[in-house]
Amino acid sequence: MTLKSKRLDIVFIIIGNIFIAVGVSSFTAPNGIAAGGLTGVATILYYIFGFQVGTVVLLLNIPIFIIASNKFGVKFLYYSIISTVIMTVFIDLSPKIIPVYNGDKILSAVFGGILTGTGLALIFLRGATTGGVDILAKLMQSVLPQFSIGNLIMLLDAVVIISSAIVYKSIENALFAIIAIFFQSKTIDYIIYGFDKGRLIIVKSDCCGEILQSVSNHLHSVYIINNSEKEIVCATHRYEAAKFHKIVKNTDKNAFIVTLEAGEILGEGFNNFNESS
Repeated sequence: MTLKSKRLDIVFIIIGNIFIAVGVSSFTAPNGIAAGGLTGVATILYYIFGFQVGTVVLLLNIPIFIIASNKFGVKFLYYSIISTVIMTVFIDLSPKIIPVYNGDKILSAVFGGILTGTGLALIFLRGATTGGVDILAKLMQSVLPQFSIGNLIMLLDAVVIISSAIVYKSIENALFAIIAIFFQSKTIDYIIYGFDKGRLIIVKSDCCGEILQSVSNHLHSVYIINNSEKEIVCATHRYEAAKFHKIVKNTDKNAFIVTLEAGEILGEGFNNFNESS
């Protein structure tokens, strides 16, 4: 790894943690929104005991990093520890620098989710995490690659949401937390996988040859993965999926179509490998 790459990693980690700190300290925590993860746990403890959110997050991460030391590479663990320390410091300092928003809770949840999601995505892109459920999500994704990081984090956050509802004695707070986590999850996936997610389309038809001919004449970014006399498997951009469906329908009204969302497509006509990295 070059010195320039290391510096870029640190810059992304710092910027990402600034986003997280502002999202937590200015939007979610002051409004009683425990938006999942260890920051959510720390928010609950802040409400009960008045403990500093950043300090609690750091303490809770110590045993997780000890467990993770045997599971991940040196770079990942090194950057994750640095990221966690930076985040906890920024979270405790942020209220002293940036005004705290105490207005509409829906706005708090939305902007808190977007800010924390942006910060987490920037950190993930540089091969690090902020500890806690981020590490657990990475462990789970190695076993369940069909699930995105954002969705796995959202799943793990469910326990924190339920706990917040019990502690705050308010279903409303839990609902706001769900809103925050939803926007956080979507923001992570959009930044990591791109705003234009692709589509994987499977077609069963007796007219595959005619369909392929029409596709080649009218569409420009459909990549045929596999085709036979009665089946086509292809990848395309989201904006061309509807056109593809129309071609199939006009060619064979009895065709059977399955469309799946592809989180990321790399190769000719889509993102190249350098852009992805």
